[in-house]
Parts: sequence; C-alpha cells; structure tokens
Amino acid sequence: MKKISVVTPCYNEEDNIYECVKVIKEVFSNYSNYSYEHIFIDNASTDSTVEKLKELAKENKNIKIIVNSRNFGWIKSPYYGLLQANGDAVILFVADMQDPASLIPDFIKKWEEGYKSIVGIKKNSEENKFMFNVRKLYYRFVNKLSNIDLIDNFTGYGLYDKKIIEILREMDEPYPYFRGLISEIGLEIFFIEYSQPLRFKGITKSNFFTLYDVAMLGITSHSLVPLRLATMLGFSISILSLVVAFVYFILKIIFWDTFSMGVAPIVIGLFFFSSVQLFFIGIIGEYIGSIHAYSKKRPLVIEKERVNFE
Repeated sequence: MKKISVVTPCYNEEDNIYECVKVIKEVFSNYSNYSYEHIFIDNASTDSTVEKLKELAKENKNIKIIVNSRNFGWIKSPYYGLLQANGDAVILFVADMQDPASLIPDFIKKWEEGYKSIVGIKKNSEENKFMFNVRKLYYRFVNKLSNIDLIDNFTGYGLYDKKIIEILREMDEPYPYFRGLISEIGLEIFFIEYSQPLRFKGITKSNFFTLYDVAMLGITSHSLVPLRLATMLGFSISILSLVVAFVYFILKIIFWDTFSMGVAPIVIGLFFFSSVQLFFIGIIGEYIGSIHAYSKKRPLVIEKERVNFE
C-alpha cells in the first residue's frame, strides 16, 4: 500500500492543532488504498502546541512530531520537514489552514495521473487586500527578473512525488527558496487554483523582516539581473557625468567671468550618487550574504526530539 506524507510546519499554533489533525484525518478516511502519516515540525513553540501534539500522538500513531531545538525560521524548518518524509508523495500543509484541505483529493487525483508536482495557486484571498496585491506585485517582479518561469501566487502548498523530494535532498540547499526550486526542477507540474480563506484561529507570525527575507531570497536565488543592472547603471551614469563635466567645462571657458557653477548641482549630485551606491552595495551584500550562508554548511535545523518515528 502506498503512503502519503503530510508535512505541517508550526510555531505557536495551539489554537489550530486539533482542527488541523481533524481535517487531514477526514480527508484520508476516504482512502482505503493509501496509508498516511502526518508529520508536524515544530519550531520550538513557546505555547502549548507541542504538548497538544504529544497528546494527540499518543492516540494516533499516524501523527509524528519533530521538535526543533530553537526557532530556525519559516524557510528552513518546513523544507527540512519535507526532506524527512518518506511517503510515495508528500503534501505541504500549513497549520493555520489558510490552504484548504479540500484540495488534497484533487492533488492526489492528478498525482495518480502522473504529475510529479501539483501546486495550489492563490486566485484570490480573504486576507488583507493590500497585502495580497503587494504579494502579487512581488511575484510578478521576481518573475520578470528570474531566468526561469517562477510560479505566481504559490506559497508552497501542494503535493510532490517522492522523486521531487529525492531531487531536493540531492540539491542540499542550506537556505532554500522552496517555491523557486519546484520551478527549477520542472518535470510535470499541474496547477490548481483556489481561494485562500482567513486563518482558522490566531494571528500570523510573519513580520516585515521575515517577508523581506523571503522576498530577497527569491531574487538572489534565481536572478543575476540586479547585479547586471548595477553594472549597466554605473556605466551609464559614468558616461552622463563625463558629458555634464564636458558641458560645464565648455560653458566655463566661453563665459569665464559670468558663469557660476553654484553649490546646488554639487549637493544634489552628491546625494544622488551616494544613494545609488548605497542601494547597489546593499544588493551586492545580499548576494554575498547568500554565498556566506552556503559556505557555512550548517544543518537546516537541529532537532530536539522526535515522537512516533520508528
């Protein structure tokens, strides 16, 4: 009998754990030809999430728990959880249930038809419209910069054949942009659109810095355009500066006694060129930071304990 793994990353989701376990159990109660495991990878929650999970795991051996030694962030921990699954297919399903479990039968159906990745695409969302539109703009922007076709409005929710998981293991990414890696791998991808509901309970744990981290990771992982833009812009500004200097020199020669250069152009030019330099130094810093993360070769997460793994 084939097995399907469901991986649920969580951090301080005590209000959603019971419902999350319940909806997954209900989905797989309709399948007699598949067994399943529900792996929770907890990022060192400070509330009662782990206690509730352990309580559920005593009664239901399909529930498996990995508890991290600390919070390793929402980029590395879910990815590590995916790599620990050994099912014939793996589903990434978030604990806040903003990704509807009702799509899982559709995922499985397409997987049975031979697709290796079946991904959920957010067509619209009940979340804050401003944030939803900002995310849409971000996906389009990154797609324009990227050298591969990235998937718009894709959060990672989907089903992945074990072949995809094996490829991810071989990639050995220390700081992975999972959404981009699915596009990078290619193979047969099927897209299913859905409307994203609000969180079941609780508040999001995302903040500006975590969103910025993901945004920059998406750009630096799949595009060299910002670096090349810095080169081209630097060259263009050098030419422009040379032309302006030449014009000023000619005007000064012609109108030696009356032409005054003034302070304003110097001040404006100083601030403009300084800001351009700082911006691109920051961009270069992001790429260097990415290289630094790769060079350290540190593990994705460090486990504190496991429950129900044999």
